[in-house]
Amino acid sequence: MSNRLNVAPNDLSAFWMPFTANRQFKKAPRMLVGAQDMHYVAADGRKILDGTAGLWCVNAGHCRPKITEAIREQAGELDYAPAFQMGHPKVFELANRLVDLAPDHLNHVMFTNSGSESVETALKVALAYHRAKGNGSRFRLIGRERGYHGVNFGGISVGGIVSNRKMFGTLLTGVDHLPHTHLPAKNAYTRGEPEHGADLADELERIVTLHDASTIAAVIVEPVAGSTGVLIPPKGYLKRLREICDKHGILLIFDEVITGFGRLGTPFAADYFDVKPDIVTTAKGLTNGVIPMGAVFVTDEIHNAFMTGPEHLIEFFHGYTYSGNPMASAAALGTLDTYREEGLLTRGAELADYWADALHSLKDTRHVIDIRNIGLIGAIELEPAAGEPTKRAFSAFVKAFEKGCLIRTTGDIIALSPPLIIEKNQIDELIDTVRTVLGEVD
Repeated sequence: MSNRLNVAPNDLSAFWMPFTANRQFKKAPRMLVGAQDMHYVAADGRKILDGTAGLWCVNAGHCRPKITEAIREQAGELDYAPAFQMGHPKVFELANRLVDLAPDHLNHVMFTNSGSESVETALKVALAYHRAKGNGSRFRLIGRERGYHGVNFGGISVGGIVSNRKMFGTLLTGVDHLPHTHLPAKNAYTRGEPEHGADLADELERIVTLHDASTIAAVIVEPVAGSTGVLIPPKGYLKRLREICDKHGILLIFDEVITGFGRLGTPFAADYFDVKPDIVTTAKGLTNGVIPMGAVFVTDEIHNAFMTGPEHLIEFFHGYTYSGNPMASAAALGTLDTYREEGLLTRGAELADYWADALHSLKDTRHVIDIRNIGLIGAIELEPAAGEPTKRAFSAFVKAFEKGCLIRTTGDIIALSPPLIIEKNQIDELIDTVRTVLGEVD
């Protein structure tokens, strides 16, 4: 670990930071200079308990030996190899490992560099699949209100977070949205899947009636909507979506960028909810957040629809310069080894009850109006400060950092998603810090 503490760049203005209140940050920077296991190290030397797995991605904890060693070895062996008409052994090994881990109907994988690119890839695959099958009239894509599917044009088009959409014009055409499933009046303080709201899936039938099934290519949803503030699907909701998609020949895409790789206590949310999507998008936990990489899983039916015509021709005109990059592939293999050897893909199930009890102990804490949880994800919804939406949660974020814990906020919701290596005493520390902070913020 570097010992360069209390060292900051002499000018912070050049970097236009993503999803950040830039002016506030640059007046009082929160610099991270090191990390190990469950903690970051701040520029002043303080240890910061990571309550968010970085950005939902550091599932195995920080600076884990197998991952760092895999990257180190790969850098000295093969730094880059083109993925167009060429290959390298590790990316094929990784693809095989991933399809072995995925639900057994998903047998093929494409590689990307992020969750946003995984979503773009999935949407393109869905559209092209229907065209390859002679159903080119299926061009519509159905997302969901409050959904988050990255920040590229396809992702924000099917996504439903207003702030991510409102500045960028008309976006993609032919997109419609299901309603979100957040029903606080009926489902407040639910542990796990809420009882009410499965009927909201039937809104897909209304959309089919409006546009006709022959025009709809795919529905994309997050099994658990994470970035909007942890919206958990009502019991039976995802199964009902699957039934309606099957009825009308519509592909179902699960965006598992957050839920993939153990977040719910199963390898994928598709396993947890026992639903078989046609396409699954992943990223984040694939490489433990160390090197950017994403993966898109598809069924035999989708893959084989493209494997026609002369063998020397490219079957699908899509890909990226860094698809299956050797360094990223090595990081992913090291990550999968770590998950397997430490049982991390199912550890969330072992801790789920303790996690739920700890979260819900905040029920009577000042400002709290709802708590929800599933696997190792939790949300604490706060009553907004009068006339100043988001300010209360942001103040809690800043105070928590000052007290040695990293939390994440979206709107007036505190979202928690710690590394899967978290121990019970660290859960207690995280929740106690949140309780203290909420007692101090206005």
